[in-house]
Amino acid sequence: TTASAMSTTGSVYQFKVALRDTRPAVWRRVAVPGDITLASLHAVLQVAMGWTHSHLHRFDVADVAYGRPLPDLQDELPMEDDRTTELDRVILARKGAHFTYTYDFGDDWVHDLVVEEVAPPEAGVSYPCVLDGARACPPEDVGGTPGYENFLHAIRDRKHPEHEDMMEWI
Repeated sequence: TTASAMSTTGSVYQFKVALRDTRPAVWRRVAVPGDITLASLHAVLQVAMGWTHSHLHRFDVADVAYGRPLPDLQDELPMEDDRTTELDRVILARKGAHFTYTYDFGDDWVHDLVVEEVAPPEAGVSYPCVLDGARACPPEDVGGTPGYENFLHAIRDRKHPEHEDMMEWI
């Protein structure tokens, strides 16, 4: 299962995905098949949010972390393998269920995911799909929320001391 279009015969989960600590909010609404692995959900979120899959990630569901286990860090950062964990096994088709997705452990972009609906697939619709959203996601390696806020100020203000550097960088 990848982030490319697939058909499904099981349940479809509709999520609202919101990037924490952004005002106005950066968010997306996505629909994915329930049998998608969390690793594939990561790929979907990368595309939906506009990230470039350049960093590590983790899902936190009911006090269990899922991601790509790192043998050297398993004691400090224990994770279940997201490549073998299907969404409907951990969310259990519950509307209102919520969990988090963290991308880039340095910038620490935490996304809140809330299940808005669990329904059968619609005829003629390929899943996964992005249904709605607002605002572009922050650029990679901008320095987390504080860095993003500084970046936005710098690119909007031609007199800002970092304006030219940020415009060239972006």
